[in-house]
Amino acid sequence: MRKIRWQLLIIFLAGLVVGILLLTEQPVPSTPLDTPEPERGGVYTEALIGSFQRLNPLLDRYSQADRDVDRLIFSGLIRFDSAANPQPDLAQWGVSADGTLYNLALRKDIRWHDGKPFTADDVIFTIELMRNGGNIVPADLQEFWKAVEVVRLSEYDLQFRLPAPFAPFLDYLTFGILPKHLLENKTIEQIVNDPFNLKPVGTGPYQFSRLIVENGVITGVVLSANPNYYGEKPYLDEIVFRYYPDSASALQAYQDKQVQGISEITSDVLEIALAEPNLAIYSARQPILSILLLNLNNADVPFFQNKDVRKALMLGLNRQGMIDVHLKGQAILANGPILPGTWAYYATPSFEYDPQQAKTLLEKAGYVYAKEGDAVRVKGEKPLAFTLLVPDTPLHLALAEEIRTNWNALGVQVTLEPLPYDQLVQENLKDRAYQAALVDLNLTQTPDPDPYPFWDQAQISGDGQNYSQWDNRMASEYLEQARVATNRDERTRYYRNFQVIFHEELPALPLFYRVYNYGVSREIGGVRMGPLFDPSDRFAHITEWYLVNRPRVVATPQGTPTQP
Repeated sequence: MRKIRWQLLIIFLAGLVVGILLLTEQPVPSTPLDTPEPERGGVYTEALIGSFQRLNPLLDRYSQADRDVDRLIFSGLIRFDSAANPQPDLAQWGVSADGTLYNLALRKDIRWHDGKPFTADDVIFTIELMRNGGNIVPADLQEFWKAVEVVRLSEYDLQFRLPAPFAPFLDYLTFGILPKHLLENKTIEQIVNDPFNLKPVGTGPYQFSRLIVENGVITGVVLSANPNYYGEKPYLDEIVFRYYPDSASALQAYQDKQVQGISEITSDVLEIALAEPNLAIYSARQPILSILLLNLNNADVPFFQNKDVRKALMLGLNRQGMIDVHLKGQAILANGPILPGTWAYYATPSFEYDPQQAKTLLEKAGYVYAKEGDAVRVKGEKPLAFTLLVPDTPLHLALAEEIRTNWNALGVQVTLEPLPYDQLVQENLKDRAYQAALVDLNLTQTPDPDPYPFWDQAQISGDGQNYSQWDNRMASEYLEQARVATNRDERTRYYRNFQVIFHEELPALPLFYRVYNYGVSREIGGVRMGPLFDPSDRFAHITEWYLVNRPRVVATPQGTPTQP
């Protein structure tokens, strides 16, 4: 079975931030002497960047603000920790020796927020909605679930029968489950505008309480602790989300003591946020890899097929300089396509900036200056020149200019061609009609490390996403074996071998991983954040959060006091 990843995303993610922040679970080390004993009660109010649309896990794919709230209301069959290890949530699981059968045993102590029991019927109902998702659920996801047979063994037991072994299958069991008893006999098109989305019912640690409405506009959501939550009971009584259009207005709300947290601190406010003495800044690796794709099967740029040329281009990039200047230190150098911090990551040697070694490799490959004073190297009649496609955003254009400057210094001529996102992906990458491209591979919501879609031979043609057209049988063999192996140690070994080959061959040039910055008042304790697979993962340990100091009283729009 083929692993489905979402379409390659090329985005302008605001990563310009000030200062060097270490990736850590706590912004300031603490000792038992300064760590207060958690007490139950209190309210946490967060400024959420974005606007309210619908609170429904099948409809929040393109709304981060909705996904953040849904993370607290709804639960999945399993969840992943920050190292991409699957953990039980609503269910325990077992896998057959051949990797085609997944048996799930649901917890029997779970109730929906309205008191109704949670059963296997709710899981099957939600999967049926995904199978028949019309224009709402991505077509590839619908086809995926149509290929999986779901068998109800009992009220609390399910079996998933796969047509072929597929180790990343657990990736697909994190979807938020909907209550059948409230949405039964409704199509997903009908559910889109159902009142359920304004008053959702889930099984998560927090349940919907009310909307905050001002002048006919939804400006906030209030959640209360679920008293019947099956997991660790939350310390905080309420979570209040208030919507703001950007980080600047969210920070102002914090300074005005209207909120205690800011969902994302972007470049325009980070320097100010860092100066706030009581605002703790948490930073984590995002699942977004900035990378330079090289078309290895384009006859107009045959030099890309030469490994020495590719390595020279890599060594000639001052990647840390790009991070320091254009990303203000908020990125992590990348040396391969598997996310650092995950169980499958293997640390290969870093490619340090070494322009002299890069020039030596180009000369070894036969690319020299035809005569003194030339700016571009040639081999025979072929100049070392190509066109680099770039998303037409300020950040990507600034990075591309830096890349061109680095490569020009090596004797490589680079022509930049800015393009809109849709055109670059749908016309150029999809049709393999490019020479080189600066892109971001967005691996959001896909914790399993499977890199098959972007680098396996089978993905070179058709709708595959091997845009570089890397044709390496050994690397593909490791990827193919890893996605059918049921033993974690075997998968780890296969991915380690793949990463070694990738490092040696460099079919594309990894640049860096972006960093996400999140702000929470120091009056909230228990906050910790590891590497992210989605920004909503910042709430992975929400039940451990607690109020450090006695809460202050802030007036809500209704005029009643609420403790933020």
